[in-house]
Amino acid sequence: MTEIINKLFKGSPVSDDELAYIISGEYNDSLLFEKADAVRQKVYGKEVFIRGLVEISSYCKNNCYYCGIRAGNKDAERYRLTSAEIFSCCRNGYELGFRTFVLQGGEDDAFSDDIICSLVSRIKSEFPECAVTLSLGEKSYESFAAYRKAGADRYLLRHETADEAHYRMLHPASMDLSHRKQCLFDLKKLGFQTGAGFMVGSPFQTVRELVSDIRFLEELKPEMIGIGPFIHHSQTPFADRPDGSVSVTLRLLSVLRLMFPEVLLPATTAMGTLSGDGRERALKAGANVVMPNLSPVGVRKKYSLYENKICTGEEAAECLNCLKNRIRVAGYEMSFSRGDHKNYNRGATDVKI
Repeated sequence: MTEIINKLFKGSPVSDDELAYIISGEYNDSLLFEKADAVRQKVYGKEVFIRGLVEISSYCKNNCYYCGIRAGNKDAERYRLTSAEIFSCCRNGYELGFRTFVLQGGEDDAFSDDIICSLVSRIKSEFPECAVTLSLGEKSYESFAAYRKAGADRYLLRHETADEAHYRMLHPASMDLSHRKQCLFDLKKLGFQTGAGFMVGSPFQTVRELVSDIRFLEELKPEMIGIGPFIHHSQTPFADRPDGSVSVTLRLLSVLRLMFPEVLLPATTAMGTLSGDGRERALKAGANVVMPNLSPVGVRKKYSLYENKICTGEEAAECLNCLKNRIRVAGYEMSFSRGDHKNYNRGATDVKI
C-alpha cells in the first residue's frame, strides 16, 4: 500500500489494479491523506477558495434517475430566478467579498443563450475582477462559444460516470454519454477552465467504474474535478438505494489530488450533508474549494438534487464567519481571490467558432 501511495505522490503511473486497491481502502487511510495534503499545500498553500453559488433554476428537461429535480418528479417545487434576482445575488456576494460566482441550474430551455450571455456580460462589466462559472448542463459548441465570448471563465459539467454500461443504468435512453464527453472536450477547446466529476457510490457502481472515471479524467485533463457521494431522493427510481460512502469519497479526493496536483477540488455540500464535519475532512484529504450559497433564502430548499441537503448554517453566504472559523480549525485559511487554476491564461478569451 505504501509503495502505491508513494508512486502516486511522485507522479509515477499506477495500474488499474493498484488504483482499485487504493480505492477499496483495505489499509489505514492516514498516509494517503497526509500525502495528498502535502501536495495541495505545495501547490496552493493553505488557501481554500470560496465560490458564491447561485442556483438559478430548478426546472430540468432531463430525467436522470438519481436527481430530485428530474423532469419526471411532479412533486418537485419549481422556480426560476429572474435576471434581476440573479444579478442581485451577485451584487450581494460581491459586497460580502466573493470574487467568483457560480450560476448553476437544471437544463432549462427558458434560459436562452441570449439571456445567459446577457447575464454573464453584465456581471463581468459590473465586477470585472470576478470570475463567472456556469453549470447549466449539455449545450452545443456554438452555445458554449457564445458564453465564452460573453466572458464566462469556467464551466462545470460532471460526467457522473465514464462507463457506458453504467451510464445507461443511471440515465434514460434520450441521453448519451458520448455527447456529454464531447461537451467536455468542446469546453476545453474553447478555453474554459473545465470541470468534470462523478458520483461516488451511485447505484450499480463498482470499483471498476471508479477506475474508469479516473482514466477518463486523465484523458480530459480538467482544471476542476467535482466529486461527492450519491445521496438518494425519495421521488426518484433510486429512492431505496443506499447513500454513497464518505470514507470512499475522501479516499478518492486524495487520489485525485495526487494524480492532478494543480486541480481545483471542491469540498462539496453533499459531504457536509452526510457528515457534519464532511467538508473539513475533505479539505484535509486534498480539497481546496468551498461554495457557499448566494441564492435567495426562499428557494434554497427547492433546489433539491437529493434529500436532506443542508440549507442553513455554514454553507450559506450569510454565515461566512462561521465557515471561516471551521476552515481555520481544519488548518486552512479562507481566500476570496478568484482562485484560478495554476495554468489558466486569463488573456486567452479570443473565441472562434
